[in-house]
Amino acid sequence: MKLTVIAAAAVGLCFGTTVAMAAGALDGPVNDAPITEGWAPSKFWGAGDRAGSANHMKSSANIKRALATIKQYKAISVGKYYHREAPAFGPRIWHMVIPGTPTGGPFGKNALVYHDEVITTQIGQIQTQFDGPGHIGVNTSEGMFFYNGVDPMKSYERGAGGQVMGMGPLGVEHVGELGFVCRLVVLDAVAYKKSIGQISASAEMLPIPQGPKDVAGFVTADDVKGILRAQGLGAIRSGDCVALHTGQGNTWSNDRYKSMSAEERAAARAIFAKGEPGFGISACDYFATRNIALTMGDTSANDAQPGNEEAGMGWAVPCHTQLQTRLGIWNLENVDTKSLVDNKIYEGAFIWAPMRIIGGTGSPGNPIVLY
Repeated sequence: MKLTVIAAAAVGLCFGTTVAMAAGALDGPVNDAPITEGWAPSKFWGAGDRAGSANHMKSSANIKRALATIKQYKAISVGKYYHREAPAFGPRIWHMVIPGTPTGGPFGKNALVYHDEVITTQIGQIQTQFDGPGHIGVNTSEGMFFYNGVDPMKSYERGAGGQVMGMGPLGVEHVGELGFVCRLVVLDAVAYKKSIGQISASAEMLPIPQGPKDVAGFVTADDVKGILRAQGLGAIRSGDCVALHTGQGNTWSNDRYKSMSAEERAAARAIFAKGEPGFGISACDYFATRNIALTMGDTSANDAQPGNEEAGMGWAVPCHTQLQTRLGIWNLENVDTKSLVDNKIYEGAFIWAPMRIIGGTGSPGNPIVLY
């Protein structure tokens, strides 16, 4: 997730109302909606649940509906390349070295040699990245609030000297134990915004919105419904996965990245750092009513930012808290949607599972779409 903080106050914010800081709160904005609106226990999965929307995979009917979308019996992978020059949010890095040349050998009469790699990275939060239960929370007047009411300060897995070694009940392994097999709906927002005249016929990506007047840069609930009609797709249903194509990911798409120069990669990173088109809050509220399994897209957050569709909202990437923290509907970022729309794949079976990283905040991966 890429985060652009839009508003802050010394005493915090609670949907526009200032509140006194309590001992459990962190310095900065405060939002007590999780407490006042009863975000726990989970509306869909009950008290003590740790997997959120991955629980949809327990439904044979959901899996059957996903597999029924396969018509051509073909497969395509949609994970982005992991590389030191690929776009990353803020100080996040991907640093890989091969220790030794080779790492070991030769051994035995067959003269075996081998290579290993050493990677330093925010492993769940770089390039194609999955936001798990421990990634996104809310600072309330009573302390941090994460999915299903977990306060990580009270639940971290700790090692010697109190060092935090993992997210405990918020670890991504709880989602990885179930994974995702779902009907995938691909929303080509670029084609749709062209069809309604919001962007030019030659545009390859939606513009980065700076505020609610920049309607071309965010995708609303009405846009989602319009795209479904334009693409001839049935309604989004409970347990579906929804992918958004904004075109921003084209700047380092899989069909281009390996042949790009260092200068072209730097230009892609510069665009990435400015903000991104994406879902407006109304679209995410709509997905909440549909009880979907996963949002995904070709940007670093899938939320439109820094501007969103409601004036004066002052929220940072609101879909993250409204879907993930409140409902346990997870999010997959920096997916190569260009490969899907180029091949006119608007519906398919999405198959993927985050790695079982005990206590991790998220996971890398290379999802597969069957169509």
